[in-house]
Amino acid sequence: MLRTVLQQTRTLVTMSATTVSAGPRPIVLAGPSGAGKSTLLKKLMAEFPNAFGFSISHTTRKPRPGEEHGREYWFTTREDLIRGVAAGEFIESAEFSGNMYGTSKRAVEDVVRRGKICVLDIDMQGVKSVKNTDLNARFVFVQPPTFELLEKRLRDRNTETEESLRKRLDTAKGEFEYAALPGSYDFTIINDNLDQAYADLRAIVLEDISKMQ
Repeated sequence: MLRTVLQQTRTLVTMSATTVSAGPRPIVLAGPSGAGKSTLLKKLMAEFPNAFGFSISHTTRKPRPGEEHGREYWFTTREDLIRGVAAGEFIESAEFSGNMYGTSKRAVEDVVRRGKICVLDIDMQGVKSVKNTDLNARFVFVQPPTFELLEKRLRDRNTETEESLRKRLDTAKGEFEYAALPGSYDFTIINDNLDQAYADLRAIVLEDISKMQ
């Protein structure tokens, strides 16, 4: 049985600049860092490589070792990203730890034109922005069973300073609070077991996949 703890309908606000609503409904996957979104997305893409396309975001942060321009992110300058946002080229943008991130309309349109379901991995700010477009997305929130477990997962990574970690945890608190509001997300997946969490995500998207066949 699908273990969704929240399922609400939404009222969409049309934004004429967004032109991708005619294709398959995009899936917005959100959740705090450490919730397991990336792992779930990799499993989804591996099982259904022809059904989904990942929307590649822009960022002003520097590439990490092993990352490639146009694969993980489109790496750009703050000036260019601000200019694009002001010109209406982005459906959402946000800033975290001094770096800007954004999803361009073109990135989503490119996926939809290929006849695939577009997947967006964005944060809470991005979710709020996308809700103000006519993208007609379905919103899925992924979270660990407890905030304490989330903190443990992040600390076990041992990849950032205490200050950076505290910022992530503070952001996560806000994401948990927003997810608890009625209508914030269509589905919430509790990721306390990876196989079960993936089964939940799979059940959510299976109907959309069947419509494409």
